[in-house]
Amino acid sequence: MRFFFTFAYQMQTTVLGFYIYELTHSKIALAFIGLAEAVPAVGIALYGGYVADKYEKRKMLLLIFSGVCLAALTMFLVTLNNMHSYIHPGWILPVLYAMIFCNGVARAFYGPATFTIYAESIPKELYPNGSTWSSSTWQIASILGPFVGGFVYGFAPHIIKGLSGITATFGIILLFMLISLILVYRLRKFPPVFVPKENIWKSLKEGLNFVFTNKIMFYAMSLDLFSVFFGGAVALLPVFALDILHVGAEGLGVMRMASSLGAALTMLIMVRFSPVTRPWRNLLIAVAGFGVAIIGFGLSREFYLSLAFLFMQGSFDSVSVIIRGTLMQLLTPDQMRGRVSAVNSMFIGSSNEIGDFESGMAAKLFGTIPAVIFGGSMTLLIVTITFLKTKKLIPLSLQEIQAPQIAQNS
Repeated sequence: MRFFFTFAYQMQTTVLGFYIYELTHSKIALAFIGLAEAVPAVGIALYGGYVADKYEKRKMLLLIFSGVCLAALTMFLVTLNNMHSYIHPGWILPVLYAMIFCNGVARAFYGPATFTIYAESIPKELYPNGSTWSSSTWQIASILGPFVGGFVYGFAPHIIKGLSGITATFGIILLFMLISLILVYRLRKFPPVFVPKENIWKSLKEGLNFVFTNKIMFYAMSLDLFSVFFGGAVALLPVFALDILHVGAEGLGVMRMASSLGAALTMLIMVRFSPVTRPWRNLLIAVAGFGVAIIGFGLSREFYLSLAFLFMQGSFDSVSVIIRGTLMQLLTPDQMRGRVSAVNSMFIGSSNEIGDFESGMAAKLFGTIPAVIFGGSMTLLIVTITFLKTKKLIPLSLQEIQAPQIAQNS
């Protein structure tokens, strides 16, 4: 389910950005793609976590995926406007942004629901390895989705005359989302492990208090939030593809693929060589490497060198994803998984979209290249500050980090 949904979602993200930039040639229009999804995803994330703790998860996912499929169908029909002018051209962007907003609403509930299902499906002693495999599945879909999306967008009009690239791509997106919906239906039921007895506000406050009083979890979330916020160069890839590297939609698909390919290959290596032996030390190194790769990408003017830096960015990011995912699973009590995942979604799940908005606005104000270099530099500054604040955590093993939480739960 996760593979097919991620495949479709990554295709959609890739071609929507390219399509909107082709229509507008506006970096602010790219910024608003991230904002349209981040506003609902952040705004109702805590409520999504509360619902995930309280209700049966399979039913939640069926409703979520049905809504996402309807949004994809709407965007598919809107893109047919290229051939048949069903709606006035001035309505195309508002409708697309509205559907992106709906996807943001779905994400607020999707993250907590799947986080809880994952925790109930895998024994705790297998969380580190399971997290690697789960993330690898996501990354493989993230490799294939942008790659297929870019090439279908670029070549479909040459293969089928009269068919636009965006319409052909959304046809495939809709098919894969329907497959993921069928697979959700095949899941077993996941009833709530713990139903909050207190009112919603007290329950949400309990989740927030847990995260903000857990030093490791708080700093891990903060590190990711600010590094991705400033290092979100992905939103500007359509600008690089069209205006700087001149490689078109096909090149955009390859660039999106390069980052995910680096992540997937690194994750396969991490199945054998776990990065959580010294999790905090390795997390800081990984985020610093991510920042360096962002700066290198901003400075590059050669397509293949840019691909190499994107590959490195994905590799370093995958290490931090595995470490953060493992820490989240091990440090979160079963009865609070939905609410803690919701807080995590506010910090991490939407940081990419908020970072996209920041990157688009910075590119408009300062220029594309300076915006990317500034973002990478800020990421390195954030790592330095975090290092100074958390020196005592650096030499600790995973068992030493987990021990206080085990004692508290006991």
